[in-house]
Amino acid sequence: MWLGIVIIVGIGILTDTFLKNKKMDLKRIDKEIELEKLRLETFERETEKLKLELQQEKQALLEMQYEKNKEV
Repeated sequence: MWLGIVIIVGIGILTDTFLKNKKMDLKRIDKEIELEKLRLETFERETEKLKLELQQEKQALLEMQYEKNKEV
């Protein structure tokens, strides 16, 4: 009888530990997903910023070329 109680308690402790570890894993995965979302948002913002900078540079070069051709 005591052996049965010890086994049940042991299984309960192991199960509780296993469940706690799984909950911690889920929290870690949620944090990783949140971090990846933030990285993606940052990447998208940086990409948009670079596109705008390239457009401005292109416009400036076209204006310089236009002015140069106008002088000739």
